[in-house]
Amino acid sequence: MTHTMFAAVAETAQAPLVIRHLSRPVPGQGQVLIKVHAAGINPLDTKIATGGGAHARQPLPAVLGIDLAGTVVELGKGVDDFAPGDEVFGMAGGIGGAQGALAEYIAVDARLIALKPRSLSMREAAALPLVFITAWEGLVDRANVRADQQVLIHGGAGGVGQMAVQIAKARGADVYATGSATSLDFIRELGAIAIDYRAQDVESYVRLHTAGEGFDIVYDTVGGSTLDASFNAVKTYTGHVLSCLGWGQHSLAPLSFRGASYSGVFTLMPLLTGKGREHHGQILREAATLVEAGQLRIKVDRHRFGLADVNEAFDLVAKGRGEGKTVVEIVGS
Repeated sequence: MTHTMFAAVAETAQAPLVIRHLSRPVPGQGQVLIKVHAAGINPLDTKIATGGGAHARQPLPAVLGIDLAGTVVELGKGVDDFAPGDEVFGMAGGIGGAQGALAEYIAVDARLIALKPRSLSMREAAALPLVFITAWEGLVDRANVRADQQVLIHGGAGGVGQMAVQIAKARGADVYATGSATSLDFIRELGAIAIDYRAQDVESYVRLHTAGEGFDIVYDTVGGSTLDASFNAVKTYTGHVLSCLGWGQHSLAPLSFRGASYSGVFTLMPLLTGKGREHHGQILREAATLVEAGQLRIKVDRHRFGLADVNEAFDLVAKGRGEGKTVVEIVGS
């Protein structure tokens, strides 16, 4: 095996990524070395590349890329859950000073990955981790979504939103999801009742779908004014609002007057602090179970990008023009 590799490097903010020849990483204690087949590109990756995303604590220059799918090629000391040749996926780098997935090889904490679902391609598997973990941490870990609840997902056609719709459906909830007019058909395909947020205000769809009582769970995946709308859409006393983008200044009065609760979701925490990494691996195993049961799928953008095309992929994501999750294929680039 060669001791060097190609990688896409963000050298300075606001500049195109460049392909560099770097030393291949060596897996340390508790790590595995993965030959990367595909890297999922998230909006956060593009923000880091422009000098933003300070919460990700990824100083430049850096190899970016949070999500990956690939093959285990070498084990570090203390790893016995995986073997060379295993196909795996995970949200395992690209923040907190760690090397990201836009490289031929990456050494990652074995607790952060799981075996790839056999029925998914490497492209599809690389698209899943961040969005699925974010959806699961909100709906399951915080809100314990369950059968017969009415669940509202804001941004149901987005990355986290489409995962949240499918998780809630799989757990027996009645699911509703907001979106723009062009996304409503896709939301319906996922099994949710679609709500055009531009055509109906909060009061109207709460009255229509819950007889004015409010939803048991409201998951905001959009942020800003959508989180404020969520506080007005949740059920009195027992309602639970979740947000993975609750970073602004918001009035809690509407929520407080309902006696409802709120939980923030910050999926990067285990990568930044080292705490709770085993749980990310567990969540990914739940994803694999749902995939194999036919209860979970991911929409991947039709454009095919190799490592040499990484800037085109970043541009597509940054401008929000992708029709599904954008993925860069590393093997064969």
